[in-house]
Amino acid sequence: MLDVRPASLHSQSQIAHAQRVTAKSGSSFYWGMRILPRARREAMYAIYAFCREVDDIADGPDSPERKMAELDQWRAEVGRVFGGDPRTLTGRALFEPVRRFALAREELLSVIEGVAMDAREEMRAPSLAALRQYCARVAGAVGLLSIRAFGDASPRARDLALALGEALQLTNILRDLAEDAARGRLYLPRELLDKYGIGARDPAAVLAHPALPDLCAELAAMARAKFAEAQDALADCDRRKLRPAVIMMTIYRRILDKLLVRGWRRLDQPIEVAKPEKVWIALRHGLL
Repeated sequence: MLDVRPASLHSQSQIAHAQRVTAKSGSSFYWGMRILPRARREAMYAIYAFCREVDDIADGPDSPERKMAELDQWRAEVGRVFGGDPRTLTGRALFEPVRRFALAREELLSVIEGVAMDAREEMRAPSLAALRQYCARVAGAVGLLSIRAFGDASPRARDLALALGEALQLTNILRDLAEDAARGRLYLPRELLDKYGIGARDPAAVLAHPALPDLCAELAAMARAKFAEAQDALADCDRRKLRPAVIMMTIYRRILDKLLVRGWRRLDQPIEVAKPEKVWIALRHGLL
């Protein structure tokens, strides 16, 4: 983890760094962030950069022991952010949003704990309870951080963040089956594997099993139910403040719809929402 000590805790260098990390990722989240007022947009860049850099540790080539040591460094950096002495560009980018928007320490640490589940190589046919815990950590916690940056931290906004986080993560799992398998990961829960008679736990063998489409259809139904929960919660929230969340929900619902049309036989056929469609969605919901 790069140790830097810029002169200011709120300089353009760390803000630009967080924006570069976010833009470079190509994530759909970037489209929701761009409609925010400047301070809230910069807060989201910092949150995303933190999540990206932490997640990259789990996806890297290091041993599990080395990955856990790197995650410990990030736990210490979160402590320094709240203590007023962050040492990294991303930590310094987080300092002002933490102060201004009351971002919670436990939610930042929860993201690290979720990534640690990958770093410890736990995510191969986890239990459904473990999968939901993982989703709550790597996606739900990000949602909870985000709604503070958006400006609506009401109870129903919290419900929306948690439900939408699980919906997005389940959609990612269904979209990235082949990519995850190449890393030795299999996020499909063991209860569903057993239900559909898939005894293998090797990712490649599971993806080749004839019952895979039925299993994925059930997991997709779970994702749809979480999207519906998020939509219900949105009705009791400040929709204008949560427009970035609405943009993300719309984009990811389209990804899930495309997955259902493609099916799970041709996993080599990529699924994405094209840039012009993302622009249209962002403009449509950004102007409501």
